[in-house]
Amino acid sequence: MRRGSWDGARAPVWRRLVTGGAGGVAVLAAWLGFAAAAHAQAGGNASLVARGEYLARAADCTSCHTVPQGRPFAGGRAFTLPFGTIYAPNITADKKTGIGNWSDDDFVRALHEGVTRSGRHLYPAMPYTSYTLMSRDDILAIKAYLFSLPPVSQRNQRSRLRFPFDQRWGMFFWNLLFNPNHRFQPDPKQSPAWNRGAYLVEALGHCAECHTPRNIAMARDNGQAFAGAMAQGWTAYNITPDKQSGIGAWSDAALTSFLASGHAEGHSAAAGPMGEVVENSLRHLTKDDIAAIVTYLKTVRPIANAPAVATDPPARQSPAAPVALGDLGTRTFAGECAGCHAWDGSGVQSPAAALIGSRTVNDPAGTNLVNVMLEGVYLDLNGGPVFMPPFAAAHSNDEIAAVANFVNHRFGNGAAHVTAADVVSARHGNVEPWPDWWLWLGTAVAIIVALLVIRLIVWIVSLPFRRRVPA
Repeated sequence: MRRGSWDGARAPVWRRLVTGGAGGVAVLAAWLGFAAAAHAQAGGNASLVARGEYLARAADCTSCHTVPQGRPFAGGRAFTLPFGTIYAPNITADKKTGIGNWSDDDFVRALHEGVTRSGRHLYPAMPYTSYTLMSRDDILAIKAYLFSLPPVSQRNQRSRLRFPFDQRWGMFFWNLLFNPNHRFQPDPKQSPAWNRGAYLVEALGHCAECHTPRNIAMARDNGQAFAGAMAQGWTAYNITPDKQSGIGAWSDAALTSFLASGHAEGHSAAAGPMGEVVENSLRHLTKDDIAAIVTYLKTVRPIANAPAVATDPPARQSPAAPVALGDLGTRTFAGECAGCHAWDGSGVQSPAAALIGSRTVNDPAGTNLVNVMLEGVYLDLNGGPVFMPPFAAAHSNDEIAAVANFVNHRFGNGAAHVTAADVVSARHGNVEPWPDWWLWLGTAVAIIVALLVIRLIVWIVSLPFRRRVPA
């Protein structure tokens, strides 16, 4: 080796030190670059997961995919329909029983099109007809959050549906008619707050899925959007800005309070499925997002149906206990209810116990009032726990019906006539099974429609091969 070369052990000591030092600096620089990139990626992943957690709350994934006292997102919750029962699936990252093997495209397809990784069609109890409006980025952020949680091994329960609704292939034709499969497009004529509210209400929050009635095909009747419907045996009230039937008479502050805390003084207190929405979803949203929801809801088309509240409930003129406690409803209210709700309906234990102005109290059908008495209320809200014990086991159907009528006539519009049979129906989830003749009629119609669609497809495909007839 030549004297003075930079290579080899015979090179001068100072040259070897320089060479080694330069190499060390290069290695150190490369390591620092790799560490910085890894840190940036970790920070980016953490940010994506945090965003996904917020979006998962806004989409209220917990309420459907987590059973009470169950593991988060492990599925198993039952949804009873007129033609059977559907169970929410496991959406944890478990590879055998959950969605751990799902790719990004698999997850996006499920939320946009209602089709699983294996090609199975989902039923619209999973609100993909609303989630289809979500952006791909938001959907993947939710997936990142779900995959950041511990996977739970819990097998899915098979849906128990009557024929022909157990034939999932039929959902292909249903989706052609009722799933728009397009993304939300902001309205440039509206404010950013309005567009944000529209996205939260129509896409993430999927409010229309419960508050809009269904047509004969179990699709949303968008001509009656947000006008109220039955959901899981409860009444999802009219939330259009109609002043008599909906929320038009509510101030922005009252609506904000209800969404953020589950209670609006003089209007309503959340319970049942809506209580879960507030507990698991709405109370976690930012003030700006709550305000955006209020902004949007106040602009949807008002729809009038049943009046929401009484104008002058008799309890306002009679705050004391009735002199005669002879009838069943009055006696039962005195023994079980007056201690918390008070004889003037003002509420003693908590503002949520107030009865005056409550939509539940003023509903002539008494559906939610009966449900609250049967099931009680267990909610963990920002203002603290809200609790009312269930009375299903302690009281008969006649007693529950009598209390419902007493509460409506004393604190509401006086239009209720709840019967023991109504209470029996409520105990069974307020779901009336469809008769067999209706199912067979539906099957015949579905087959005819399927054949017509297939015939149309064949005709379109054959067009290029048809011979032109000479003129």
